[in-house]
Amino acid sequence: MKARIDDTMALIVDYQERLMPSIRDQEELSRRSSILIQGLKAMDIPMIITQQYTKGLGMSASFVYEAAETGEYMEKGTFSSLDDEQILNAVKSSGKKNVIVCGVEAHICVLQTCLDLQEHGFRPILVIDCIGSRKKSDYDMAITRAIQEGITVTSYESILFELLNKSGGEVFKKISKLVK
Repeated sequence: MKARIDDTMALIVDYQERLMPSIRDQEELSRRSSILIQGLKAMDIPMIITQQYTKGLGMSASFVYEAAETGEYMEKGTFSSLDDEQILNAVKSSGKKNVIVCGVEAHICVLQTCLDLQEHGFRPILVIDCIGSRKKSDYDMAITRAIQEGITVTSYESILFELLNKSGGEVFKKISKLVK
């Protein structure tokens, strides 16, 4: 099933300043994730930025807030974003069926969030080039498990153009410029 702008939101999971330095290929992950978030913002896709135990892990990396053009986030103490009642209620109240998921760590918070989204009747869309883990084996396992569970996997460029659905217009120009 194709994702549509009017039925899609995003969860930006735990790209926190004390986690990111230990994430494999974190510079490239940050670059791709910034493009994804900027593209979603250009299409007015609602986004929730989550942070796990901010007091210990710090704020989200600056690229997240710059790309999303906000300083707002939702604090969580659970690995899955949906195990936090406030975040679950925010996702439910969005009225959206598709939930784009990106963030770290792929095999913990990101995967558990996807599994819970699916359990709650949402369609998680896992952007595999915008997720990361410290170890490649954990990253690989997360993608394998997601596929085994029937979670939709995609790339940032693919989902941005899927949501756009057609060429032309200012948003198309902006996203085309971002991905080049």
